[in-house]
Amino acid sequence: MFDLIRFNPRIWFFLGFISCFLMLSVGAYFQFVEEMEPCPLCISQRIAILLTGIVFLIAAIHNPKQCGIKAYSIIGTITALLGACISIRHVWIQNLPADEVPECGPGLEYVFENFPLMDTIKLMFNGSGECADILWTFLGISIPGWTLVAFLGLAALSLLQQWNKPNNL
Repeated sequence: MFDLIRFNPRIWFFLGFISCFLMLSVGAYFQFVEEMEPCPLCISQRIAILLTGIVFLIAAIHNPKQCGIKAYSIIGTITALLGACISIRHVWIQNLPADEVPECGPGLEYVFENFPLMDTIKLMFNGSGECADILWTFLGISIPGWTLVAFLGLAALSLLQQWNKPNNL
């Protein structure tokens, strides 16, 4: 089965980077063209996408031997799974009954300017009432749901590099 996916790991890592770039581009489209303001959890997911993309880009540029491939694979899997955890939290908040949704807090810009860094980070990972809003769906799945699917795909792509041993290594 793995013979079908045995390409140069550099290509796989670069494809992972392109996927992250496209995800961030879609997020920018929604924010700047469709004027959908991102909530704290959306921003946290974007940061996780960015970190995963950076790992993939460094791995593609570095073109490591098998030991390095394994290291980048583990780091890429961890960053993608952290992003998946944030997405799961976001989907969970979106599916809470209306009376259990957390209260909306001050805007993120205000929090960055006036709150300590740890309080800001806590807000970004816990979410707020605005994170429960579903502004867009495709096939009945919201943006955080699709982001979860993408993170799981990126984690799988990264993890599969553990067994990807091209003939030239």
